[in-house]
Amino acid sequence: MTKMIDIDPEESPRARFAYELRRHRLAARLTQKQLARRIGFSSSAVAMVETSKFRPSERFAQLCDQVFGLDGVLAGLYAEVWPPPPPVPAHFRDWAKEEQRATALRLWSPLLIPGILQTEAFARRIFEREPGLTGEQIEERLAGRMQRRSIFSRTDPPAVMCLIDEGVLHRPVGGPGVMREQLEYLVEMARRPRVTIQIVPYNAEALSGLMGAYAIAEMRGNAYTVRVEAQPKGRTITDRSAITEIIDRYDAVRADAYPQHLSCKIIEEVVAQKWT
Repeated sequence: MTKMIDIDPEESPRARFAYELRRHRLAARLTQKQLARRIGFSSSAVAMVETSKFRPSERFAQLCDQVFGLDGVLAGLYAEVWPPPPPVPAHFRDWAKEEQRATALRLWSPLLIPGILQTEAFARRIFEREPGLTGEQIEERLAGRMQRRSIFSRTDPPAVMCLIDEGVLHRPVGGPGVMREQLEYLVEMARRPRVTIQIVPYNAEALSGLMGAYAIAEMRGNAYTVRVEAQPKGRTITDRSAITEIIDRYDAVRADAYPQHLSCKIIEEVVAQKWT
């Protein structure tokens, strides 16, 4: 008799891998201990992967495929769940992976255009102004930031909902030419069916958002991780209570935002009046 698989694969990418591993193990009529012996891992490692408490190695997935007689099914899922990150600083790698596989992203940006919506010229100026970066490091970080935009080219791109403070439209990053190109790019991106850009006006207090930028990653409707920006490096959060609090803050800021059609009109007016 097949046991019930009690983990929800929709909860997160890691939960999906755990679900599939356990499903295939049960179908092969193997205990966790028997599977562990065949692949050369401990039974506790198998148990922790199946309960989504431990991230396996790619080799783990490949060996499980061999045991179950699968043609790269778990290895392929591993690559989907844990894709190689873009070339970004070490402290940002965890978030870069989540950004690549999330089905939805909710962003709040009170100071700058969010990284995945930046033009090359805008991003380059930010890196050029960062103390201590060499020319080579600037090029590496720029390549990583541009590669992050590949999520919009996927056959199933994530839904991206972005809140941007109105003051960001007036901050002179790189001069008029760079700002004009950047803001026109925002309007262009807002025309995509799965991208929503909303401007939070000057006169909105939005006090819950003044403590800094953050991004929320969702998998099939479930928010499972958050990136909080802070000096000097920021951090990625998976604590459920913290995520719930940040979602509440995001919703409070969004309540003060202009709708998208009006936001795009405001962006276009700023371009015409200030950056032309």
